[in-house]
Amino acid sequence: MTTTSPQFVRAVRERVAEVVVGQDVVVERMLIALLTGGHLLLLGVPGTAKTLLVNTVAKAVALKFGRVQFTIDMLPSDILGSELLDQATGTFRTHKGPVFTNLLLADEINRAAPKVQSALLEAMQERKVTIGNTTHPLPTPFLVIATQNPIEQAGTFELPEAQLDRFMLCHRIGYPTPEQEETVLRRQLKMGLKKIEGGAVPRSAFDMIADDAVCGLPELVAAMEAVQQVHVSDVFMKHCVELVRLTRVNPAVELGCSPRAALSLVQAARARAFVRERDYVTPEDLFELAADVVLHRIRLSYEALADGRQASGVLEEMLQQLG
Repeated sequence: MTTTSPQFVRAVRERVAEVVVGQDVVVERMLIALLTGGHLLLLGVPGTAKTLLVNTVAKAVALKFGRVQFTIDMLPSDILGSELLDQATGTFRTHKGPVFTNLLLADEINRAAPKVQSALLEAMQERKVTIGNTTHPLPTPFLVIATQNPIEQAGTFELPEAQLDRFMLCHRIGYPTPEQEETVLRRQLKMGLKKIEGGAVPRSAFDMIADDAVCGLPELVAAMEAVQQVHVSDVFMKHCVELVRLTRVNPAVELGCSPRAALSLVQAARARAFVRERDYVTPEDLFELAADVVLHRIRLSYEALADGRQASGVLEEMLQQLG
């Protein structure tokens, strides 16, 4: 494979378009996460192709892929791994969990208890896992893409602020347009049956994901290196710092952004510029990414909520102050 850096983005987009209809913005956010090593939280109602998207991107880039379906009865060892006693030798051996992968899909992350959610904190921040008395480095690259249903509350646990802050981006997935939904139906009608051992089942979109990758780790690393060369002006950095500062002094905001927000804005803007085939960031990058970087990191005050204010509206006011 001789894919160059700009072709890397186009190749992944084209492969995803073969399986998923629309969702261009979501694909862009996933590319930003890949190119920066940042973690991504996807909020969307069931059926909006969240899991399908992650599977498709992982196979398109030849990444080692792991999936964990979070449930209320899970234990931290179900994700991280554990030490097992070898009866024959009387010694302990390490069984590594699904977190030892390049791309970890944490499906419905808010269904697990806080103890399990916090088990991911060390992995997400330090790219390592402690099992027993031994610390194990995670494969590189490593990123978590988590999904969450924003509507359903029964049997779920709200993610703590410390964990939310570790997600570079939190993107809200909407419904497809009527035209896109019609395309989904037409594709489904043409999929036919999948025959297995004399039986058959209707094919799904997951069966349409090609096993061959359009690019590998060398191409991904080359693209990541190109992102690091994208120019960020002093003015852009000042605007990022000012936006974060405004979240801390706004009377409607009880909890403002940490320094991670400014870092995420700059890194995500770099990657977005690269995806858009630019070697410099623009104010558009800041304004387009602000909601995904900021909203999950702030909490409105009780008074603001009582007045019917929404975080998105407060953020819009702060962006207008930036000029």
